[in-house]
Amino acid sequence: MAKQITFNFEGTDYVLEYTRRTVKQMEAEGFVSGEIDSKPMSLLPALFAGAFKAHHRFVKPEVIDNIYAAMPDKEGLIGRLAEMYNEPILTLLEEPEDKPGKKVLWTASW
Repeated sequence: MAKQITFNFEGTDYVLEYTRRTVKQMEAEGFVSGEIDSKPMSLLPALFAGAFKAHHRFVKPEVIDNIYAAMPDKEGLIGRLAEMYNEPILTLLEEPEDKPGKKVLWTASW
């Protein structure tokens, strides 16, 4: 099961999650996770906002900003978001299941 963060803000339940699609969308919008240390003012809010794309894509940026401002333990939150963000990326490297006829065997010519 995908990692999720759940909470309620002003009577609305939210589920934050990243999928392959949302990570790809964030990358297309210019998000580069490796630049978080050098651009924290723009990329940390983008990391938080990106987690809304899977289940709450139409939430206004002002609402997302208000939710972030109300969140306690931001350091822990950012750590969890980073862990969640990496999960869909790691699925790209997963090995296929051992089922007959489901694996594609490959060889290199050098």
